[in-house]
Amino acid sequence: MTNYQEAEIQDLVLSGQLPRHVAIIMDGNGRWARKRNLPRFAGHRFGLESVRKIVSECAKRNVEVLTLFAFSSENWKRPQKEVGVLMDLFMTALKQEVKKLHKNNVRLKIVGGREAFKPKLQALIQDAEDFTQENTGLTLVIAANYGGRWDIMQAMKRMMEDVMSEQRSMDSLGVGDLDQYMSLSELPEPDLFIRTGGEQRISNFLLWQLAYTELYFTETLWPDFDESELAKAIDSFSSRQRRFGRTGEQVEQVAGA
Repeated sequence: MTNYQEAEIQDLVLSGQLPRHVAIIMDGNGRWARKRNLPRFAGHRFGLESVRKIVSECAKRNVEVLTLFAFSSENWKRPQKEVGVLMDLFMTALKQEVKKLHKNNVRLKIVGGREAFKPKLQALIQDAEDFTQENTGLTLVIAANYGGRWDIMQAMKRMMEDVMSEQRSMDSLGVGDLDQYMSLSELPEPDLFIRTGGEQRISNFLLWQLAYTELYFTETLWPDFDESELAKAIDSFSSRQRRFGRTGEQVEQVAGA
C-alpha cells in the first residue's frame, strides 16, 4: 500500500479511490482458536485486539464510517455458554473502550434490536452513544442483534406508521423513501465490504445498504486481520471502477471532467 500524506488521503476519499464507509463481517474467531487448541472464547478475545487495530487504522486513513458485524440476530442459536461470553465481552468492551474512543474523537453508534439485551447492557449502550455523540471523527457502528431482513422490516413498519398517520402519502412513495427509516439512514452507504475467514457470503448483513458496495473476501481469520490486511482490501477497492449502472466510458468522462 502506498504511504499517503493526510491531504492526499482526503483527496483520494473525495475522488472515490478510498472508501468513505467500510463494513466488515469479522469471521473466523472460533477457527483461529481451534487451530491453537484454545477455547472458542479465546478467539473472540483476541478478535477484540483486531477491532482496536482496524478502528485506529480507519481513523488514520480518514475513513468516515466503519461498521462491524459483532453479533447477528441468528447468533442466539449458538451454544449458550458462547453467547454468554460474547455478551460479557460486549459489556467489557463498552466499559473499557468508550473513553478511548471519545479521546480519539470517534462517535459510537449501535444498531440492532436492543430489546433482546439485558437492561444493564442496554443502559451501557445508551450511555456510550450519548458520551460520544458530539464527536466529529470516525463513526464506529457496531451491529449487535442485527440482521439485514430485520432492518428492512423495521423500516417498512416505521414507514407504514407514517402513512397510516397521514404524515406520508402511499402514492408518493418511491424506492429511495425507505432509506430514511433504515438503521444507517444518516450515514453514507458502504463503499467496501470485507469478510474475513474465507466464507463468501453476506450472511444477512446490511442487505439494503450493500446494493452497490464493492465486495472483498479474504482467507485471513479475524484475529489475524491487521493494518496490512486492511491495506490489501483498500488497494483492491481502489483498483476497481464503480459504475453504478453507467458504462465505463461514462464514468471515465465524468472523472476527466
